Amino acid sequence: MIVTANLTLRRFGPEDAPFVFELLNTPTWIQFIGDRNIHTLHDAENYIKMLHTNFYSKLGYGPILVALKEDETPVGLCGLFKRAYLDHPDIGFAFMPQYAGKGLGYESCMAIIDNYPFDVLYATTTDKNIRSQKLIERCGLHYEKDIETPEGTKLRLYKKVFIK
Repeated sequence: MIVTANLTLRRFGPEDAPFVFELLNTPTWIQFIGDRNIHTLHDAENYIKMLHTNFYSKLGYGPILVALKEDETPVGLCGLFKRAYLDHPDIGFAFMPQYAGKGLGYESCMAIIDNYPFDVLYATTTDKNIRSQKLIERCGLHYEKDIETPEGTKLRLYKKVFIK
C-alpha cells in the first residue's frame, strides 16, 4: 500500500469488482483505452483475478486501486503495465469522470514514480487524449516517438530515464 497526502493506493481485491465494472465501462475508458468486455460483475471479478495472475504474482507490479484517503472511496486506478511491444514497463491511469481534473492523477502517478524500481519508464496515449498527454508530461516523461501496437493502434510513446 502507498499512502499520499490525499490518497491510498493498493492492489485490487475481489471486493472491488463493482468499482472495476463501473470504471471500465465509463465513456472515457471505452474511448481512450478500449472495451475490455467487462459487462457483468462476474467479468469484473475475472478481470481482478487476471491482475493477480498476470501482474501481481508474475511481475510483482500492476495496476492498483486509487482511493480517497479520508474515506477509502475508490476513484480510479494507476500503476505499471508490461506490454509485449515495449521493453520496459509503462505507467497507466484512469479515473472516474467526477474525479478527473482534480490533481488525483498527478498525485497517484507521482506516488508510483517515486516508488519505481526500474531505470526506464514508459507511458503511452493516443493523439486525441490531450488530458493524458499533459499529465504524462507533468510527471516528467518526455515524448519519444509514435509507435503502433501489434493490433494496429497508433500511440504516442513517452519515456523517463532514472539515474540511480
